[in-house]
Amino acid sequence: MSSEIIKQEDNKISLRIAVSPEKFEEAVNKAYHKMRGRFNIPGFRKGKAPRKIVELHYGQEIFFEEAINFSFPEAYEAALEKHNLDPVDQPQVDVEQMENGEEVIFIADIEVMPEVLVEGYKGVEVERVEYPVADEAVEAELKAMQEKNARIITIEDRPVKNGDQVMLDYEGSVDDEIFQGGTAENQKLEIGSSSFIPGFEEQLIGLEIGQESVVTVTFPEEYQAEELAGKEAQFKVKINDIKEKEMPELDDEFAKDVSEFDTLDELKADIRTRQEATAKDREEQELRANVIKAVTEKVAVNIPVAVIDRQIDRMMQDFNYQMTSQGISLDLYYQMTGSTEEELHERMKPDAERNVKDQLVLDEITKMEEITATEEEIDQEIEALAKQYGQEMDKFKETAAKHDKKVFADNVTLRKTIDFLVENATIKEKEEAEQAQETVETE
Repeated sequence: MSSEIIKQEDNKISLRIAVSPEKFEEAVNKAYHKMRGRFNIPGFRKGKAPRKIVELHYGQEIFFEEAINFSFPEAYEAALEKHNLDPVDQPQVDVEQMENGEEVIFIADIEVMPEVLVEGYKGVEVERVEYPVADEAVEAELKAMQEKNARIITIEDRPVKNGDQVMLDYEGSVDDEIFQGGTAENQKLEIGSSSFIPGFEEQLIGLEIGQESVVTVTFPEEYQAEELAGKEAQFKVKINDIKEKEMPELDDEFAKDVSEFDTLDELKADIRTRQEATAKDREEQELRANVIKAVTEKVAVNIPVAVIDRQIDRMMQDFNYQMTSQGISLDLYYQMTGSTEEELHERMKPDAERNVKDQLVLDEITKMEEITATEEEIDQEIEALAKQYGQEMDKFKETAAKHDKKVFADNVTLRKTIDFLVENATIKEKEEAEQAQETVETE
């Protein structure tokens, strides 16, 4: 077997691969033994006719296609190894020569990953946006805890007011005709939640239990049911039940009930600490993403379509998993959103291209800077993942040891490469408020 590169244009390569007559004869003989059971030739039991007899009946080329399936893969792999090539997809193969007693010659067109020329990746200028925790954010979380621990009280001696939870019957009509989906019994509704058509909830305020009334509203122009969009509707309503939330007092007793702290001040301090940690993590993640973006923007690379398509397939699998975990199939998602699989693919394409480019650039920098993962770092990565997934450390390590550690090493080297870029970047500090003001001014 021999091979040579006969054409190379960017990342597209044509290989001429030759299989010796002897090697191809072995492949033809393998093909005969595999296929002979298919032939029923007079004078021979089925599958027992000698190869020469089969070839006399059907022609010598009867076994050639299967022989190619036997001979080409080995020759192709040898050619890739010889020329140090890493194709991104299956080759397009043509047979250039196939004559009795001569070499069988294949032309294989392949596409390989492009060379990535990375320059100027040290000292890129980026801004770190800081997210200081405001007192309002702490109070908002405290308010949410208060809401979560509220008691629901049944009301019998007053009419509906804002914030109440009511159970009501309603029947909607447009031009005196009841429309589909406009009728319900014992429907739960929180007044002020804006769950219903604008103006509906406000007109329930002041109604008492058992009282009937008519609520008049106008459907929004962009309403999903086109036959109702922009039309005036009347709803006959009846209040069946009224409940209100009784909020607990925000004091030291509340802190003791909902947390491990003895005072409200300690609880507030803990909320602030957690929010500051979240804000810090957000700052760091955004900074790292901005550094990667600044580096990759300096690089021009022509990414093969097959590589982008594979990335989209992975993203589709992840998206399908996310939807399924919420009880939504992809078919149902397409129905709900009025989209198609092709449209979803197209929407994912820019992110797929960016992800692949980021990975190519980071991989190249890893090589250039000779960034590697030590055994100790790989073990630490395995331990961190075991903890993250709540697995028993020894068992997780034992399972990981049975598999290639490359995936763990890749995680470490990727993180170290990004660390390297951040450490060598020129970083300007900016607060969230300053960034927001710039956004307003540009608008």
